[in-house]
Amino acid sequence: MNWQRLLRHPSLVIGLGAATAFALLGLISLVWTPYPIEQIVVARRFLGPDPAHWLGTDHLGRDMLSLVMSGTLTSFLVAFSALVIGVGIGVPMGLAAAAWGGAVEWLVLRISDVTFAFPSVVIAILIATLAGPGELNAILAIGIFNIPVFARVARGGALAVATQDYVAAGRLAGLGNAAIAARHLLPNIASLIIVQATIQLSLGILAEAGLSYIGLGTQAPATSLGLMLRDSQSLFLIHPWLGIVPGLTIVLIVIALNIAGDGLRDALDPRLRREGLNHGAG
Repeated sequence: MNWQRLLRHPSLVIGLGAATAFALLGLISLVWTPYPIEQIVVARRFLGPDPAHWLGTDHLGRDMLSLVMSGTLTSFLVAFSALVIGVGIGVPMGLAAAAWGGAVEWLVLRISDVTFAFPSVVIAILIATLAGPGELNAILAIGIFNIPVFARVARGGALAVATQDYVAAGRLAGLGNAAIAARHLLPNIASLIIVQATIQLSLGILAEAGLSYIGLGTQAPATSLGLMLRDSQSLFLIHPWLGIVPGLTIVLIVIALNIAGDGLRDALDPRLRREGLNHGAG
């Protein structure tokens, strides 16, 4: 991968830099936060930003910056874990559909159709009914929803690559479907997978926040950005800062990831940018 070429795209640098900064902020919370997130000081409830508490304190007197740092880590971990499930299962399914075709392709498409019929919230409700709410169940719900997304992206990209001469040459050389998929299809659709992964990561952040907000995701005493929003809902009109801080953090993370995704798309596949400009001119 030509890093110098990638770094020539300002949107990629800005988006990836901002997303990385948020991720590092979350990782730092593993070893340090300004205050312990479980520290409750009732006498210091509802404080605004000050030198001691840069983002103020919540309804229990906990430091908001510490909660945001820990909550950001939780949101990234849930979204990234769900992304690994989607890529790890969906991409092989899509490659299998493109390489083998026939009954395999039909089965993959039908499984994708069935999974798409159930949004991640519905899947989370079903899982929570059987096993109870929690981070693991949120990961499973979002991950299951990611599978058909990557399966369809991988299948579409692989079908386009499968018409190339070097794929036909590989078949003439005696390569089987599995070898064709691994040696020729996967490397040539990697850019599509990377761009889609960036998009799904941002959607995973939103989904985790939504699931935690309705009580199906992260549970106290752990924290997440969605759980912070849930705790602030009854106090929003009196102390709007409690909801603005986690809400704005979610918005900034998602915007950063989307900008990074656009930059990656332009950098890894310039044809998409040219086609978009041509359509706009037409």
